[in-house]
Amino acid sequence: MVDTRTFVDARLYESEEAVIQDALRHLLRARPDLRVSLAVHRYQMEDMSLAKAASLAGVSWAQMCDILLERGVQPRLGPESIEEAAQEVQALRDHVAEQQP
Repeated sequence: MVDTRTFVDARLYESEEAVIQDALRHLLRARPDLRVSLAVHRYQMEDMSLAKAASLAGVSWAQMCDILLERGVQPRLGPESIEEAAQEVQALRDHVAEQQP
């Protein structure tokens, strides 16, 4: 079996942490269901905005609201501060930019 150290020893990555991060990125790209579940979890457990959760899940803001409701999570609607509002706007811009070819 191949381990993270093998990738570093082969000079394919600078560190084992880089191997893990790249593997996780690829896993989340390959498994949209995991992205959605992770976004729901982080939304519940962290102070993550709905827009950021939607971006992480790879869905629209409205779809994320529906997903949360389907999973019994009440969406927190509306920013609580100007800073949070700015972060939500930026997350939405990032999501729109990712969707464009």
